[in-house]
Amino acid sequence: MSMQARLDSLKDRHASLEARISDEDQRPRPDSSTLTRLKLEKLHVKEEMERLRTRAH
Repeated sequence: MSMQARLDSLKDRHASLEARISDEDQRPRPDSSTLTRLKLEKLHVKEEMERLRTRAH
């Protein structure tokens, strides 16, 4: 997989996680453990994107 394809994949995953976080947060009783897990996963995806961008430059 090319670096750009990997970045695109990570961007899609990041957006998907953002939507899931928003959906969970809008529920009448958001599950805090689910929110924490999703936010942590989103952070890891963001860090991976930054590593790839840094390596590309």
